[in-house]
Amino acid sequence: MITLDVKDITKTFGSHRVLKGVSFRIEGPELVGLIGPNGAGKTTLTNVLDGAIKPDGGTIRLNGTRIDPLHPYEIARAGLGRTFQVTRAFRRMTVLENLYVPAMAMDARVNHKEMEEKANEILAFLTIDHLRNEYGRALSGGQQKLLELGRLLMLNPDVYILDEPFAGVHPSLMATIYKWIERVNGEGKAIILISHQMESIFTLCRRLLVLNFGDLIADGPPAIVKNDPAVIDAYLGVEEDMSGTGLLTQEATHA
Repeated sequence: MITLDVKDITKTFGSHRVLKGVSFRIEGPELVGLIGPNGAGKTTLTNVLDGAIKPDGGTIRLNGTRIDPLHPYEIARAGLGRTFQVTRAFRRMTVLENLYVPAMAMDARVNHKEMEEKANEILAFLTIDHLRNEYGRALSGGQQKLLELGRLLMLNPDVYILDEPFAGVHPSLMATIYKWIERVNGEGKAIILISHQMESIFTLCRRLLVLNFGDLIADGPPAIVKNDPAVIDAYLGVEEDMSGTGLLTQEATHA
């Protein structure tokens, strides 16, 4: 069973404590939303999880193996992959070549025919197979989001961290991303979804983690978390259901 065990993670930049002993555990194919206002520590936590920065204290174990001392590429090989809020396609490579990169990074001896077949299947599912020979730099922002999701499928990690996958995406492509998330989760993978679009959080996630100034202030089902007084206070004290217009607006303006 997939497990991600995060215990007492702390991180300080100068005199600013960004993470203050954050702990949570994911077991099995959970679909977890990670939310919080500006300055909450979401980006720092994500960067700690994937090894981009090292925590000052605490431990992270993936499937029982401690990963926080590892390099990012080692963490990816261990089974944790992520997307970025700002997409990072290889601009001078074709779409198909972009998909080859993670597969070859995992195993340089990968069978080329099998890799190509898998890449083409993924492109068809993401509805961008007609772009397979286009360069990354020619894609729209939404198409680059889809390409980044495709690269994660080629990596095939146990835990997916999706950082704002709907940001700047045309509504017609959002439906494809929804299907992508549901498919991956349905195949037994764990997903941590970071999104400022509350509709996507409440539609897709069955558990919410709420950060506020480095503290994990809530962890539970969305129906309970959205009415937690501490969560309401964190969103600028707006006394309104999180699915309502008020908090949707506050969250959207505090990325």
